[in-house]
Amino acid sequence: MPRASKFIALSSLGALALAASLGAAAAQPLSVVELFTSQGCSSCPPANANLIKVKDQPGVLALSFNVTYWDYLGWKDTFGRQEFTQRQVSYEPPLGHDGPFTPQVVVNGHADVVGAAPGEIEHLISATGKTGGPSLSLEAGKVAIGAGAAPGGKADVWLVRYAKGVVQVPVARGENTGRTLPHANVVHALEKLGSWSGNATSYALPAASGGLSTAVLVQSPGGGPILAAATN
Repeated sequence: MPRASKFIALSSLGALALAASLGAAAAQPLSVVELFTSQGCSSCPPANANLIKVKDQPGVLALSFNVTYWDYLGWKDTFGRQEFTQRQVSYEPPLGHDGPFTPQVVVNGHADVVGAAPGEIEHLISATGKTGGPSLSLEAGKVAIGAGAAPGGKADVWLVRYAKGVVQVPVARGENTGRTLPHANVVHALEKLGSWSGNATSYALPAASGGLSTAVLVQSPGGGPILAAATN
């Protein structure tokens, strides 16, 4: 092989190796950190602040789900949705709780903590580790899930739309009257795309609107562990 051709071939191989390396890095498992919070809960601001501290850590997908069951205290949560409340309710029996409470932080769907004390969320992330299920990618308008073992034979595929970053919310009534509360990575929509039974499969990924970011979770039904997660 001429020297120039050999150099080009080696360069191409190097580029392919780099691309593979970058692709592998992008597909690394995540720690999914879900904070269930409410603007009407006086105990929630410290947990909101603690989620902000971890939201940009490598390998962490942090999400704020605002619940609705404190709205009766005088302030209707501006981000609260009943489906977020139901998501939290589904977690409580497997986690050993009688009912939902705020604040509550759930990591990878199978370990929880209040999350208001300094270092609580970081400790739970370290103790719980990362998801280890099937490969999962979001690209070209498609969700692709690789083959693997589906505990119990089936898992749910959830589409999450969230606003990446921190937003400040002034609260005019209720327990947090007069306070402006920071919220990190606020979830605005939660939709079940379908199921995964262990075979490689794919789903169409609807385009996001309003500048929202996208995450997809593959999760055992009924508030079970999160098997895989990916975000754009």
